[in-house]
Amino acid sequence: MAVLTKPVILQEIKKGSIKISPFNPKNLGPASYDLSLGNEFMVYEKEEKGIVDIEDDYRKRMKNIKTNSLLLPPYGFAIGITKEKITLPENISAWLGGRSRYARLGLQIHMTAAFIQPGISNRQALEIFNNSPNTMRIKAGTKICQIIFERAEGRARYSGKFRNQNSL
Repeated sequence: MAVLTKPVILQEIKKGSIKISPFNPKNLGPASYDLSLGNEFMVYEKEEKGIVDIEDDYRKRMKNIKTNSLLLPPYGFAIGITKEKITLPENISAWLGGRSRYARLGLQIHMTAAFIQPGISNRQALEIFNNSPNTMRIKAGTKICQIIFERAEGRARYSGKFRNQNSL
């Protein structure tokens, strides 16, 4: 597998095989594209300590909110979603990566789900964690993460639970 560079990403966008909507050429780096944070979040309903069964539906413990400025407490967690919708062909997959400027503050934008399957067409969910002792203000529209594209050997198409995710 090979990481796609800026000229190749632009070529794939012009061909229509990679779609980023909305697309901003200023967000394109040497081998990645910066994604912006939308204004939809899922946060824990209330502070609760105890045992969580990982087979339970996470939505039972969280509530949806729309805001342009989320205050994330120390060691707090929220699910966010990108403003951009990403559509990939069957021979390109991608990875989400944090941006170093935010990592240096202790902000993680994904915990375990960084891989984006070939054939996906949706907005990307972000598992946002404040790994610092300070409350963080996170604003919608912030270029919070980057997507790195790579060419896959063969063809595949994601058909899982989140294949048409356009909101949380």
